[in-house]
Amino acid sequence: MEVRMRKMIFAGCLLILFCLQAEAQTMKVVADKIVGQVGDKIILKSDIVNAIADMKRQAQGQEIQLPSECQVLESQLIRKAMVLQAQKDSLSVSEEEIEAALENQVRMFIQSYGSKEVLEEIAGKTVYQIKEDFKEAFREKKLADQMQSKIVDGIKITPTEVKAYYSKIPVDSLPFYESELEVSQIVVYPKANKDVEEYVSRQMYDYKRQIEMGVKKIEQLAKLFSEDPGVKENGGQYVMNRNEKNYDPAFMAASFRLKEGQVSPVVKSKFGLHIIQMISRSGDEAIVRHILRIPPVTDDEVKEAIVKLDSVRQKLVDKQISFGEAVSKYSDDENSKFNAGSAASNRDGSTFVNIDQLDKDLIKPISAMKPGDYSKPQVYVDERGRKAVRLIYLKNRTQPHRENLRDDYNRVAQRALEEKKNSVLERWFKEHIPTYYVLIDRDYAGCTGLDDWRKAADNATRARN
Repeated sequence: MEVRMRKMIFAGCLLILFCLQAEAQTMKVVADKIVGQVGDKIILKSDIVNAIADMKRQAQGQEIQLPSECQVLESQLIRKAMVLQAQKDSLSVSEEEIEAALENQVRMFIQSYGSKEVLEEIAGKTVYQIKEDFKEAFREKKLADQMQSKIVDGIKITPTEVKAYYSKIPVDSLPFYESELEVSQIVVYPKANKDVEEYVSRQMYDYKRQIEMGVKKIEQLAKLFSEDPGVKENGGQYVMNRNEKNYDPAFMAASFRLKEGQVSPVVKSKFGLHIIQMISRSGDEAIVRHILRIPPVTDDEVKEAIVKLDSVRQKLVDKQISFGEAVSKYSDDENSKFNAGSAASNRDGSTFVNIDQLDKDLIKPISAMKPGDYSKPQVYVDERGRKAVRLIYLKNRTQPHRENLRDDYNRVAQRALEEKKNSVLERWFKEHIPTYYVLIDRDYAGCTGLDDWRKAADNATRARN
């Protein structure tokens, strides 16, 4: 039961994820009928079939194991029970939360399809209708998430429990880890001199002139000249919301000052120089296209950055400053500035990574370093094509090993905590399933994972009779 319930909850999470990120659906694929019910929450046959079809589309030809209809029905029953209990416990989701989630989803759709018009054409619905179709699913997801959090929040794991969990794992089932590294860095981006920046700015103003005179479209120029790899191939397009925090403030402010069709003057952001065209706007929503140029730096600016980091390195060697303090004071890399300069991290939150998870330019200097070493300043080109200089710190290096509590305590503790939470959820369902009115269609009588739900359904049938 314990393993099965974990699989049920996992399948439910997957289903919610895929359903909410699914492509806009244009029709039901089967004639509807009610195949499941918890309280007054019904599950339709089309919900099951369409969810699997959506997962298949999301897989995009990858070979993944799709859930069966039984597993999808099981996860839907779980979610409906969570929603019912959330309502009983007076949990609520504001309209603002729902609207923000819907706006974000629609932006993802528009970014994927290229424009609002293409999305509406493919979906056969307006954006408003698409939002309405998704509204109830979003509300259910947020209520179910709140209820699950209420059940498991506050659950902690003690060292004794971690040791007990670890001791139950057969030795030959313990994962084997290759050598892993804990690597941090201080990154400095050399600044282009004013003459070079002005030269690139003049080129950008020529692009602006060509666009405004109708000689070229901005998407054509973006594909030819833009140095923003994320959107170069789709003509420099971004779908933006004024309330998002992940855009550069200068870029965001300049974008929302524009009227539809208008092209901005040259805008300087932390990434380089831009010209921006407003394609369309509706309130806080906007679709823009832009061209990014990164003024090249000369050898003189690179040498200045090297000298700066050489000075920082000496302070570290002399123990005048800690590496974390040096990152905070000197690093220009916002991705690592607030996590002590960590160059990479695992999904489980560990800062130890395999060497193949590091960028290729890190591998050569790291291979010659010992734990505690600081590299000499290294010149490299980052993922956005910007020339940079960095100082590398090899904090730790593990030997290849079988998982153990000394080296991998955090990983083991995280798994033990998840198991404990799943056990609590399992007990919660065993206690609450009998309290709900449950209906399961006889087409699903052969589903072996629905035993507890089926017992509740039988009880409901007897009560009706």
